[in-house]
Amino acid sequence: MKIVTISREFGSGGREVGKRLAAALGVPCYDNEIIEMIAKENGFDENYVANVSEKSIEAAYPLTIGNRFAMPPLTLIDQPIRVVSAQRQIIENLAAKGDCVIVGRCADVILRDYHPLNIFVYADKESKLKRCQERAPAGENLTRSELERKMKQIDKNRAKHRAMYADSKWGSKETYHLCLNTSGKEIKTLIPALAAFARSWFGDEA
Repeated sequence: MKIVTISREFGSGGREVGKRLAAALGVPCYDNEIIEMIAKENGFDENYVANVSEKSIEAAYPLTIGNRFAMPPLTLIDQPIRVVSAQRQIIENLAAKGDCVIVGRCADVILRDYHPLNIFVYADKESKLKRCQERAPAGENLTRSELERKMKQIDKNRAKHRAMYADSKWGSKETYHLCLNTSGKEIKTLIPALAAFARSWFGDEA
């Protein structure tokens, strides 16, 4: 079984790394497809699932949960737990089907028994800001300071989400087999070497 997991800083191009690497290796890549599966199987809105899937459970609760005089219904409290549980099951099912690349969602921890190749993608702040600005959704016109805050918050959420699954620290080099710095680079130029590394890692030199 050849499973590659991609963890990444926001704006580092990790999603593109995952998709291009999967194409080079000739295997499926799972990213937003996981969100779609969770939403479809549980009757949730995809935006809600995306919001929960990379946050700690407590961060996914309404703000009122921390207020002494306002507690949400138990059914509302249960929803983030259902999302996290479904995410784990779907990731395990996808890995069981065969070789693949999975982006984010603590797949490296969830699939530890599959002995995946775990890659962390990062970049310097200027490179991440530039990439975010170039790939901003239509209608999103964030200032530089707003974008910096968004980057920090998303990465903070990812670190908290990982803390639910493992003691190993998100982004720490000791946690991964390979850390890839994409600063100032076009992602596509890095893929041939990365694919060669992956093949070598799995003992496949072909």
